[in-house]
Amino acid sequence: MKQHVKPMRILFADDETSIQELMRIELPRLGHEATVCPDGRTALAALDRTSYDCVIVDLDMPGVGGLEVIARVRETSADTETVIITGKSSLESAVTAVRQGVFDYLTKPCKLADIQAVLERVRKKRELTSRLRALERRVRRAEGTSQLVGASSGLERVRRLVARVGASDSNVLVRGETGTGKELVARGIHEGSPRAAGPLVAVNCGALPEHLVESELFGHRKGAFTGADEHRAGLFEVADGGTLFLDEIGELPKPLQSRLLRALESGEIRRVGDNQPITVNVRVVCATHRSLEEMVAAGEFREDLLFRINTFEIAIPPLRERIEDLPELVDYFVRKARPQTPPDAVVAVPEVLETLARHPWPGNIRELANVIEHALVLCDELPLSLEHLPARLGAIASRAASVTKSGDGAAAEIVTNSAVAPTAPPAQSRKPESLRDLEMRAILEGLERNRGNKARTAEELGISLKTLYNKLHQLQESAPVA
Repeated sequence: MKQHVKPMRILFADDETSIQELMRIELPRLGHEATVCPDGRTALAALDRTSYDCVIVDLDMPGVGGLEVIARVRETSADTETVIITGKSSLESAVTAVRQGVFDYLTKPCKLADIQAVLERVRKKRELTSRLRALERRVRRAEGTSQLVGASSGLERVRRLVARVGASDSNVLVRGETGTGKELVARGIHEGSPRAAGPLVAVNCGALPEHLVESELFGHRKGAFTGADEHRAGLFEVADGGTLFLDEIGELPKPLQSRLLRALESGEIRRVGDNQPITVNVRVVCATHRSLEEMVAAGEFREDLLFRINTFEIAIPPLRERIEDLPELVDYFVRKARPQTPPDAVVAVPEVLETLARHPWPGNIRELANVIEHALVLCDELPLSLEHLPARLGAIASRAASVTKSGDGAAAEIVTNSAVAPTAPPAQSRKPESLRDLEMRAILEGLERNRGNKARTAEELGISLKTLYNKLHQLQESAPVA
């Protein structure tokens, strides 16, 4: 794939008419978006309207001089590079300009080739800065590698799809329950793509306050709303040249869905309060645990946006459908927390794996990770045993032990011989609990353990606080009326 070179937005200010006309023609010819101003006051007004990648100013202009323009740049957009052009090549003015953080310093008369060379250096510096920040974000967000742990057939299918779609530039929709690893799949797609050197920017649409979603995604200019004290780049700009991962896309407010659709169709965005479009080159990967088709039918999600983001779809199976991956996952989380564990060490006794296999895992992989973290806090020396598991899982083990002692042969055989498969229900007349019942019971037991603290309960179960509230609302709706 041919590397995309993003055009820079350049503000040029000089009081000489001939230079103004030359820059109006030549800067766009060099591939840049140019705003040419006849004086410093006009330049300040332009800076208040929008932001620029590079500001080139004449040092000596009537009224507002170049240094005043540079000072305003430093106040409103610290990432913008500045270049001074002057007819006075004095040491004093050069030192002053350097102290203001000027990127480069040119003296008149200067050639167009000199300006072109400076702009190329500015572009390379900004590109390196962007890559460095992308690397820093990846390091901070890293949860080990982007490896999908497990060997089940469902997970192998996900791996194949990630490898296939990663090499393309298609928009992808990742479906799966909360905690199944949707961001991990998005990271795998990004790292397997030609954009791997660019940034991967992740945002949970459901975690953003509704009144800030637009500003977070598209940015804003100074003064666009109360509290907008400076120009700010949105996540689309931050992800330029890379991948933007929009988790829980179903939570995006309806008015913002049309703006997202327009950005995906045109490749352009507008900051809040800014009329000038900004060109971005971003691949979008979306994820959801909800049925977007049902939301479309209910008028809660735009059908045309669904078609746009769903060029390619990857569905991640929940943990309960790939229980055979449990031993490998447990081993992975233990060794991640305790990297000095010998390669041949047994990390958990069979009874632990048997107990984990019986749990419905409403929080999926995230819940399992929290369970192992809990167990390791209590475990001084491996392997993990039943007493290290959270109380709700200990209750599962106790019930299984009771079934075994009751003489149920089939159940006893499974408990004894299987470390990964859930036991068959005992042959009793009592109707087995549904997955929904198990899920609700886990939530209620968690609230009881945490004395009603919903945030702590959500964290323990490996689900978002919003999901917990939704589940409690469903429980309240299904409760019998007295």
